[in-house]
Amino acid sequence: MLTGNISLQPRLSTEPTLRLLLSLILAVSVQSISWAQPIIPAAPDLAARSWILIDANTGKVLTEHDSELQLPPASLTKMMTAYLAFEEVDSGRLSLDEEVLVSENAWRKGGATSGGSTMFLPPNEPATVEDILRGIIIQSGNDASIAIAEHIAGSEEAFADLMTQNAQRMGLASTSYWNATGLPAEGHLTTAKDLSALAQAIISEHPEHYQLYSEKEFEYNGIRQPNRNQLLWRDASVDGLKTGHTEEAGYCLVASAERNGMRLISVVMGTTSEAVRATESQKLLTWGFRYFSTHNLYSSADSLAEAQVWEGKSKLLSLGVADSVQLTIPRGDEGALSAEVSIPGDLRAPIEAGDEVGSIKVLYRGDVLHEAPLVAQHEIEQASFFGRLWDRIKLFFMNIFGRA
Repeated sequence: MLTGNISLQPRLSTEPTLRLLLSLILAVSVQSISWAQPIIPAAPDLAARSWILIDANTGKVLTEHDSELQLPPASLTKMMTAYLAFEEVDSGRLSLDEEVLVSENAWRKGGATSGGSTMFLPPNEPATVEDILRGIIIQSGNDASIAIAEHIAGSEEAFADLMTQNAQRMGLASTSYWNATGLPAEGHLTTAKDLSALAQAIISEHPEHYQLYSEKEFEYNGIRQPNRNQLLWRDASVDGLKTGHTEEAGYCLVASAERNGMRLISVVMGTTSEAVRATESQKLLTWGFRYFSTHNLYSSADSLAEAQVWEGKSKLLSLGVADSVQLTIPRGDEGALSAEVSIPGDLRAPIEAGDEVGSIKVLYRGDVLHEAPLVAQHEIEQASFFGRLWDRIKLFFMNIFGRA
């Protein structure tokens, strides 16, 4: 196995930032650069029961407090309600212009006379899926949530089962749903950590629908319905996600913002007012953007190394990563990154494109921050019989007398 250490200066771009020839790996070992560690103030202490801040692109947790404490989510529940509707639309099983009949049950439990947040849907009349989604996301309508649940699964109870099943599939192990609205129910619980992962999935898996979360208001049935997320008016970089409130849950907010290619997700649960949940969320986002940065180190198109191949029609194999590599580190500390590449010294053809060949480690201040396999970027066929024989003879003598 051949290994090498190099210094790494990542950039916020998709251009190649690392290119190694095998000879360089063998011959050069660049010493680590002495780099003063930036001073990062402690994360803000919030007036909330639980919170978390993550980088949406890398999943890196920047700060958290009791993020795995199970709490009632109130209307943050509707993030999963909408997510399942997005899944149905994108799979072709549901269309945005499809009509949903609003049942007496949806109107009675979530309509204008219910005392909860409502989209003001008239009972026994149809509404399009697109309007229903706006009612769920922007107005947080309980009637809209029950109506779409009944339309997709036949009943709200059956839909809640689908919600919990989907949570388990997504790895949200501390989440269980008993309704589509977030109205208080025993066992209807989630965590700030699970909510951050759900928000991450909504943003990455359904970008076309995610834009609904940035809409500040909409009008339905002649009624203007504003978004309760105050950060949409306060911070131009904020473009979602969802508010929630019940007496049991307190005031909650899942927010996301993007600045200069970096996207953060904050979750704040159990505050005392609308103003407090907005202020505390703003504290988290401001701290995260000020003191951390996301770096696109490699894309799958980047050629990161070239390795010698024996017994092949071609003698050099270009290596890269199968998936792009993004990392979050303290802002201004890019010089503390380095990379280690390990490549077998006796690679032999045939090799298929995509075969794993060696590995790359990205280190931050000497600790492994990320490790990924190196994969072949092209195919190398076997050489002729005599070509393979000649390479075997060379390898035989190299193993006896040592490699040059």
